[in-house]
Amino acid sequence: MASMDLTLEWSSEQEVKEITPAFIEKIEELLRLAGELEGVTAGEVALTFVDDEAIQELNKQYRDLDKPTDVLSFAMSEFGEDEIQINYEDNEQDSGEGSEDDETVSEAFIEPLGDIIISVPRAIAQAEDYGHSVERELGFLFVHGFLHLIGYDHQSEEEEKIMFGKQEDILQKAGLTR
Repeated sequence: MASMDLTLEWSSEQEVKEITPAFIEKIEELLRLAGELEGVTAGEVALTFVDDEAIQELNKQYRDLDKPTDVLSFAMSEFGEDEIQINYEDNEQDSGEGSEDDETVSEAFIEPLGDIIISVPRAIAQAEDYGHSVERELGFLFVHGFLHLIGYDHQSEEEEKIMFGKQEDILQKAGLTR
C-alpha cells in the first residue's frame, strides 16, 4: 500500500505564542485525520496565519466583503472566470515508453489542494468567546478550511449539519475538545 502523501506547508506573518512546533504537529494530525475520514490520500495544503488587516484585504479582494473574517479557503479545484485551469496530468508526447525520469518527476509532484488563511487575532477572540483553547479554535478553523477545499459547504442547514458534524468528529479524534 502506498504511503499517504497529504502534506502541509505553513507560514506565519506574525509572531504568535500558540504556533509552536507541537501545535504544527497537531495541525498535521488534523490534516491526516481529515484526509483519512474523507479518503483524500494525496495533495498539499498551504496554511498561512495572518492578522485581521491581511484577511480583511483578501476578503475584500475575493469576496467583496470589506471586513475581517476568521478563515478563508481557496481550493485549487475551483475555477472562476478569471482563473486559468492548469492541467497536471502527464501528456506523453512520444509514442515510446515513459522513462524512469518521467516517473520520478510525477511521483515527486504533489498536487496542491489549496490555501487556507486564518486570522490569528480573530481565532484568539473567538476562543475567548466560546470558552475553549486557542489551539482548539485554530484547529477548528483549519479543519473547516480543509473541508471547504475538498468541496464541503454550509449554505443550507443540512450541509451545515454534515460539515460541522465532520469537523467535530475530527477534532474529537485529535483530542481538541471544548
